Amino acid sequence: MDRRPPVTVLRAPVARLESALGGPARTRVVVLLAAVLATSSADMGMIGALARELEAAFQISQAKFGLLATASSGIGALVTVPMGALADHVPRTRLLIYTIVLWSIALLFSGAAGSYAWLLASRLALGGAIAASGPLLASLLGDYIPVDERAKVYGWILSGELVGAGLGLLAGGAIATVLPWRYGFWLLAVLGLGLAAAVLRWLPEPARGGASRVVAGAQTVPDSTPVSLRGNPFRREEGRGSGDLRRESRALWEAFVFILRIRTVRILVVSSSIGYFFFAGLRTFTIVFVQGWFRVNTREITLLVLAVGAAALAGTMLGGRMADQFLARGHPNARIIVPALTYTAAALLFAPGLLTRSVLVALPFFLLGTTMLAAANPPLDAARLDIVTPWLWGRAESARTVLRLVAEAIAPLSFGLLADWLGGSRKAGNAAGLRDAFLLMLVPLLANGLITLWARRSYVPDMQAAEAEAAEAEAARRRGDVAPT
Repeated sequence: MDRRPPVTVLRAPVARLESALGGPARTRVVVLLAAVLATSSADMGMIGALARELEAAFQISQAKFGLLATASSGIGALVTVPMGALADHVPRTRLLIYTIVLWSIALLFSGAAGSYAWLLASRLALGGAIAASGPLLASLLGDYIPVDERAKVYGWILSGELVGAGLGLLAGGAIATVLPWRYGFWLLAVLGLGLAAAVLRWLPEPARGGASRVVAGAQTVPDSTPVSLRGNPFRREEGRGSGDLRRESRALWEAFVFILRIRTVRILVVSSSIGYFFFAGLRTFTIVFVQGWFRVNTREITLLVLAVGAAALAGTMLGGRMADQFLARGHPNARIIVPALTYTAAALLFAPGLLTRSVLVALPFFLLGTTMLAAANPPLDAARLDIVTPWLWGRAESARTVLRLVAEAIAPLSFGLLADWLGGSRKAGNAAGLRDAFLLMLVPLLANGLITLWARRSYVPDMQAAEAEAAEAEAARRRGDVAPT
């Protein structure tokens, strides 16, 4: 028995983690940003794990259950636009703390719901609070992490999203066996408040434009330097790779028009959203499907969730690392080609797993498919930062988040309605309907590989244009002529 103090016992694994992530300062950044994603994703996992309990408590169909997830994502799609603008204009860590506290309060109300309408209303409030996390995290990561390491570090941070979903599923399943479903939401609320305190303590606001980047081995995260937020020294004109700059203030809608005129942005926004559409449906209905189709017990479901979660974690690490390694070896389109290939592979791997009744036969296909699906996100997220200047990262990510949240909003409802229609009566056809719904939804996932590959020709010119704009903007700021927004 190890009688060493807990601090001594933990010192070795903490040191190994810091070595893997690039030092104490970078570890704090990665762990805290990953924890933000984990908390929001754990809520969706919890919803999926408590599906049967919520359906029984409020006497609702699968379509109405899917609407609970749709509600939070739908309202988030509306709120994320102003949140993206705020991320480019106000201290981001402070705004992040406010949103974490707000979603914790919304989770407390979810746990206290006495009716389906009450629960649905709390989900709307939750979606509004979570909406800010995407633009804020993208903008913060861009300023914390050097360009050539972003895909790899994005993989570490996105692992929080997958860990959170898995823990939500596991915790929800465990709570459902011993406690009322309400305690699942209350547990997440308490964790959220603790996370807000940790961000306040250990995550300083970085300077925009890269002055606060955390190099490997750094002991502390550099504080930001005050920067005026008036004016705008850049504007890319119509045409790929144009470097024509114009100093002018840009209204919110003009900034979004400017961002969406970038061809690669449009393609990557669509690509990422299709991937999250499938993931949202998978996340919501996995437990119900596995229970009904493979007839497994609670213990077996726990082992399956752990295995699939490990595969997803491996995918996030693999995708980002592969893209950055290929980039370092002289393949400039690596952050486009890697997700294109992994989306295609995911669709082809999930199909045979869904066509068998044997969980042992299906498991290898599901594990590999999950690995490929998760591997697409880190290089895609890093690529979007590559093609937009730092002072527009928040608004660029909010443009992506709008479509992603719309996709996540309609996915659970779409999967539920399709499963109800294909399965016929709920008593006889529930599992078969879900299986058929998953199979049909593999078609857009397969097509997504070609959609992503379409960005191969425009990515490098758009990246070069963004670099030129950022250099001009920084030069103008240093001269004191005007500061970027």
